[in-house]
Amino acid sequence: MRVLAAMSGGVDSAVAAARAVEAGHDVVGVHLALSRMPGTLRTGSRGCCTIEDSMDAQRAANVLGIPYYVWDFSERFKADVVDDFIAEYAAGRTPNPCMRCNERVKFAALLEKALALGFDAVATGHYAKVLPDASGRLELHRASAEAKDQSYVLGVLTAEQLAHAYFPLGDTPSKELVRQEAERRGLSVARKPDSYDICFIPDGDTKGWLADKVGEMPGDIVDRSGAVVGSHQGAHAYTVGQRRGLHLGVPAADGKPRFVLEVRPKQNTVVVGPKEALAVGLIAGSRFSWAGADPEASGLIASPGDEFACEVQIRAHADPVPAVAHIGAHDETGEPELVVVPDAPLDGVAPGQTAVVYVGTRVLGQCTIDRTVSAVPVGV
Repeated sequence: MRVLAAMSGGVDSAVAAARAVEAGHDVVGVHLALSRMPGTLRTGSRGCCTIEDSMDAQRAANVLGIPYYVWDFSERFKADVVDDFIAEYAAGRTPNPCMRCNERVKFAALLEKALALGFDAVATGHYAKVLPDASGRLELHRASAEAKDQSYVLGVLTAEQLAHAYFPLGDTPSKELVRQEAERRGLSVARKPDSYDICFIPDGDTKGWLADKVGEMPGDIVDRSGAVVGSHQGAHAYTVGQRRGLHLGVPAADGKPRFVLEVRPKQNTVVVGPKEALAVGLIAGSRFSWAGADPEASGLIASPGDEFACEVQIRAHADPVPAVAHIGAHDETGEPELVVVPDAPLDGVAPGQTAVVYVGTRVLGQCTIDRTVSAVPVGV
């Protein structure tokens, strides 16, 4: 099998490429240049896909004895990830740029180019599994070790993309074992720190970065009744669940802290309230997809619109929560949407986040959350 190994410059992708070589595949390494700032370097463990990472990937490819290339995907990354990130925040939503990168760059643009060049699959260092069901259809599943499971960020993959996805680390019990393997193989990235935060905001100052891109627009902070309790310099700087940095001029009647409950970009207002009001009893999104066969084809429901039992996960490292889901029609637009009702309320869910739906270890699909319904009525 001809395999294109996406090499980020980290230990996971280097070992994944090594295993692909060891399995006898014809492997070519590629690093994606996602920034057009030539001086971009990592700061400790912040950021990824930098010049330094490219050089680390090059050294790993040399050790493995495979061809290595750097492909410029910066224009696609800016349009589909960075600009999307800015637009989502400007619209009062909280996006997940890693999901967009997997959806639109790594498993769309990269896979499209790989297939055009005659490759059979794209290998990455993600901890997840692609397994056949009883009829041979491919499904996405959690990795063996749930502590390192990364299936959540792959929930955007489609059946066609799964057919060309290769995850050599899916059966590895722990990240430490991967690091030990890298050391045995002589890979210099064996003890390289994991990257975190948003790769295109390596200093971690998301608020400042957005202020520079979106600009400041003063507005009101209101409580659930609509009473003004403070002011802000830009609604985009606030996220649901935020407590610090609100600088409210009117204290709550009960003296308890207040949290951001909602961001309303059209009114340029931020809504705050008690912690209890962060509890969400329903989430829904019209931008949904299935990672393989849909619920009806999978035998979970008899006809479209039927409810099915599942688990929902709303963050990469959140615990899955038992839920019931169905495809319904939005009350106002009539547009189909994935509706998920958790058995217990979810805490601090924001529109723009991704909800990934599981059935057992299988990733059934996902949606970008468009709307939420509070489990606590106004006035309670």
